[in-house]
Amino acid sequence: MKIQGKTAAQIVDCVRALVQSQQLLPGQALPPVRELAAELDINRNTVAAAYKRLAAAGIALTQGRLGTVIRDPYGAGEQEGALPDTPLTDLASGNPRREWLPDMARAFTARPYRPRLYGEPTVNPGLETYGRGWLAPDCPGLFDINVTHGAVDAIERLLVSHLVPGDKVAVENPCFLSSINTLRSAGMAAIGVAMDDEGMLPRALEAALEKGARAVLITPRAHNPTGCSLSEKRARALARVLARHPQVLAIVDDHFALLSNAAYHSALPTGAPRWALVRSLTKALGPDIRVALVASDAATSRQLRLRLASGTSWVSHVLQDMVEAALGQTEVAQLMARAREDYVRRRAALEDALRAQGLPHAAQGDGLNLWIPLPADDQAVALAMARRGWLLRHGEAFCVQEPVPGLRVTLSDIEPEQCAQLARDLRQSIA
Repeated sequence: MKIQGKTAAQIVDCVRALVQSQQLLPGQALPPVRELAAELDINRNTVAAAYKRLAAAGIALTQGRLGTVIRDPYGAGEQEGALPDTPLTDLASGNPRREWLPDMARAFTARPYRPRLYGEPTVNPGLETYGRGWLAPDCPGLFDINVTHGAVDAIERLLVSHLVPGDKVAVENPCFLSSINTLRSAGMAAIGVAMDDEGMLPRALEAALEKGARAVLITPRAHNPTGCSLSEKRARALARVLARHPQVLAIVDDHFALLSNAAYHSALPTGAPRWALVRSLTKALGPDIRVALVASDAATSRQLRLRLASGTSWVSHVLQDMVEAALGQTEVAQLMARAREDYVRRRAALEDALRAQGLPHAAQGDGLNLWIPLPADDQAVALAMARRGWLLRHGEAFCVQEPVPGLRVTLSDIEPEQCAQLARDLRQSIA
């Protein structure tokens, strides 16, 4: 391996060529900045700038004192989902409960299919009407409606249409796994914003924006992994912070809206110039129903539509037809109501069991997940729980920059009679 160049751009081109020719392999360390600068007889700042560009482009990964290494371009990062064939009780999947998902085949046959052609509107008129009625009360101004392949797809398209590799994005810490992976694959840098049971801390968000974050992702309720929701007071405080930074794109990911037991409190300031409110349908209709409705200001909508154009990547009207039909069925609405009540019941049972053992947990939670904060070494506790028959997610996978030790428990498949045993095992695993 021989890195050459006198400028940052030349060093970047050289490293890219070495990676493409497999002379530099994933995981292989680049020379320390001081060492390479001396070898090339250039200023250390030039090498540091080159390494920063390589990291922004997703070619390298900076690890602080551990140096800079070549990144695996095919490493997807930790993913949500069940672990097939595990002998453990799987409370780590992040999945909804299967029995609360409607039979979408009935929705498919509820109306005749009309073939659509290139150039037709990308959003079903009926689905747009539904979205306008659902989203209008929570939008900070006039808005347009778009449809994407789920919330993660919406966030990726919004970020890529506004930002470039290397830009910083403020996210909750701990953060949703898919958000972390989306930013990593786009070559963007996540800035973790500390949070408590009421959501992002306003001072921490202000600090992240002052560090140059050009966008912020906010979960208003049923935050994954903690289950926390914004209080009305906290939402107003965050809105005041965002009002002082109008250049920042604010994306609100209200992914659990159809099933949420918590009130929605908007963190978007009135008249915000660049914003999007994303509401996914996948938790209620099923993860395979890749549909989310996106309300946004007109300019943001125009940029988003460039990546959802008819003839390229719009959401299939077959899928939109199914969703529209399902949302109009009384039995689907009743099923969602029962799902909401069931998730609340399972959470309450686990919270009661944790309190009985004197174990802390994120309070006033909502959604599919519950967060149990730990003083340290959550990996060791997760391993100890696995030995006792429980599969849980430890906090490291969800953390951005600063560690937030804890365990995430997915509630959808835990039975109330299991909760006391889980809490006892956890108490013994921590001791």
